[in-house]
Amino acid sequence: MKLKKLPIGIQTFKKIINENYTYIDKTQIAYNLINDYQNVFLSRPRRFGKSLFLDTLHNIFEGNKELFKGLYIYDKWDFEDKYPVIKISWGGNLKTLESTNKKAISILKDNQKRLGVECEDMQDASICFDELIKKTYEKYNKPVVILIDEYDKPILDNLDNTTIAIQNRDFLRGLYVMLKENDAYIKFAFLTGISKFSKASIFSGLNNLTDISLNKRYGNICGYTQENIEYYFKEYLVDVDLKKVQSWYNGYNFLGQKVYNPFDLLQYLDTKEFKNYWWESGNPYFLIEILKKGDYFIPNVENLKTDESLLNSFDIEKLKLEVLLFQSGYLSIDKQFQKRDKIFYTLKVPNKEVQISLNELFLMYLTDRVDFDIQDNIYDSLYEADLQMFKNSLISLFASIPYNNYVKNNISNFEGYYASVIYTYLASLGVEMIAEDVTNRGRIDLSIKLNDKIYIIEFKMQSEDALSQIKEKNYHQKYLNNSKEIYLVGINFDEDKKNITKFEWEKVEVGCG
Repeated sequence: MKLKKLPIGIQTFKKIINENYTYIDKTQIAYNLINDYQNVFLSRPRRFGKSLFLDTLHNIFEGNKELFKGLYIYDKWDFEDKYPVIKISWGGNLKTLESTNKKAISILKDNQKRLGVECEDMQDASICFDELIKKTYEKYNKPVVILIDEYDKPILDNLDNTTIAIQNRDFLRGLYVMLKENDAYIKFAFLTGISKFSKASIFSGLNNLTDISLNKRYGNICGYTQENIEYYFKEYLVDVDLKKVQSWYNGYNFLGQKVYNPFDLLQYLDTKEFKNYWWESGNPYFLIEILKKGDYFIPNVENLKTDESLLNSFDIEKLKLEVLLFQSGYLSIDKQFQKRDKIFYTLKVPNKEVQISLNELFLMYLTDRVDFDIQDNIYDSLYEADLQMFKNSLISLFASIPYNNYVKNNISNFEGYYASVIYTYLASLGVEMIAEDVTNRGRIDLSIKLNDKIYIIEFKMQSEDALSQIKEKNYHQKYLNNSKEIYLVGINFDEDKKNITKFEWEKVEVGCG
């Protein structure tokens, strides 16, 4: 039997089915979704399979039954009951309001041609969209299905230019309001995107739109579960270290099972090389601009507790780094819990790929460079427990940071800046760490687990004795049951010298409590 091909970058359902590509059957989810709701919104990070799911819905509603043979929905959906589909998919240059309007008109023209209807007003996109819905309903005597992919792209493409982003937001508001105005003519509407703007911000009173982004029943609507890859890609997993694959590419959590980003997993199965595939396919450097607008203690950014309001509070004029990181896929849900009758979440970096890449980006912000020699030296020194080499590497690191990096934000006056630099260097190496590690006597600034060693690190400014605090509060007792070597490290910084002034360490002897 011929091995099925890997559907790398393919978003067309018909092509996957007809050309012997592997398809992860999502049609049960599609079937339930269609039966449960009329107007649906889904937020997921880029390259997560939103477009393919949308195209699957397109083929279901158009009644292309032959494509679904062998899939869950094949004998459950009435494919004879066909519906006309209007599809909007944003792409191209959307860097001005004029180009966004031009693209909208082009999209509407394509739909008119495919559906055999004609709008009288081709100058105003909103009026044309309104006409298109009504005339399609009249021609086919059937309610219309509307599928909108990347609904927010005209905004997100302009996060570096707030004026254009706001203009495009207002333009989209005028377009999407037609979904509400034409509710009587619509069978089903499905919108996907990366960001979750409030309904007041962009949907202008579209209060019948159901957001399933964090609906547990639809947590696996996009992405691959562990069960998926072990079943559908079994032939590709021969001699593969599955635990390592999980640590690199799994870990996204939308309250269903943890899932892989399909783009990552497929690229890895093709090359069998551990690389930053998803990260390198985008351009996240707009995050640097957000970082510059606030003084962020980086370890806190990667271990956040938040409520639903923050996760849903994307606001162009008041961008919050943590919201952007979550909605863009650089942070994912770790746990969900309830307190004071409110739902809260803890967020974390989903996997090693994002951990390495995101922290290299943070290093560019904090230090203007990523020194690969220093990275190697830091890793080797901790792996071998060569604390003198670790000390020398850190001193070289801070000595190499340009002076203007210390004066560009207030955090450089506090230990948080120095701790952030060390933390991000270690995180960019894929090292397992816990910032603000809780014990029964307080919080360890940083715990590091590498190979057969645990490092407990305390940071202080100038004259405070960092090592003494670790010993006085017995921070190491938390890890005495581990069969690992434990090292206590106290590091002092001087804001005038911009470097380490005191570096002490001790190894915990077995039996010492």
